[in-house]
Amino acid sequence: MPRACILTDNSAQFPYHSFPGQELVRLIHYDVELSGIRYPEGKDVKISGLPQSADKTLNPRLLPPDENKFIQWFNILGQDYYEILVILQASALSGAYQNAVAAASALKGSLSIQVINSQTTSAGLGTLVQIAAEAIKRGASATDAERIIRSQVPHTYTVFCAPGLSYLHHAGIVDRAQALVGEMLNFLPVYTLEEDRLTALEKMRNYRATLDFFAEFLEEFENIRHISFIQSVPPLITETRAMRQLLLEMHPNTSYSEHNLNTPLAVVFGPRLLGLIIVENID
Repeated sequence: MPRACILTDNSAQFPYHSFPGQELVRLIHYDVELSGIRYPEGKDVKISGLPQSADKTLNPRLLPPDENKFIQWFNILGQDYYEILVILQASALSGAYQNAVAAASALKGSLSIQVINSQTTSAGLGTLVQIAAEAIKRGASATDAERIIRSQVPHTYTVFCAPGLSYLHHAGIVDRAQALVGEMLNFLPVYTLEEDRLTALEKMRNYRATLDFFAEFLEEFENIRHISFIQSVPPLITETRAMRQLLLEMHPNTSYSEHNLNTPLAVVFGPRLLGLIIVENID
């Protein structure tokens, strides 16, 4: 029987479609609620159909798997694996991490389960999962892989341009007045997801200025493992092309990936989100 597997959530976006250890990775899904209607695992939710601003009627909610759901998954995986490494998106964005910790505690002794708060999401989470999968594929235990990922987490940097402040309000991240004023003035606020907190950095007037900010942010790094760019729905084709060219000029030998905004991110941040995720190399 294989020794270890990895459970992550469907906010993860992987830099590569295929990677060593991919067969060891399983996804647990979020449900989505829009206008009081629950969509199991987010099925039938069309990001392109989400409005730029979320009113109280839409009331978008990203619903994390509860403790019982995690217990079910752990029991299923425990039939085939000795160890389970759980790597989930930042607890600042959902309650999935807390629910997984509670589920692991409930099964304490019957299974070897380690739960990690990645303190990132999207391609940042996907990159961490990929690193762990490759380590386990090479023969590392879940404990060894956990140590590697906990070392990598502080070297994973996430910045978002999130015009959809009303979405962040419904997610409980910003207050209603801030959301109303920000959207009325057409601000493009930039946040960093660091130390499991979403912190406002700047307010931009347009996407061109946002890309300039991303470029300045990128200049702070030298030894980079991977760069990911998250694009809005519908995509900003001109801006995305400019960002791609800039990143390739600044770091021509660094792996780079582009990702369309996925459902978990769109429900929390709105459909116009842009993101830059940088994963540094560590020894």
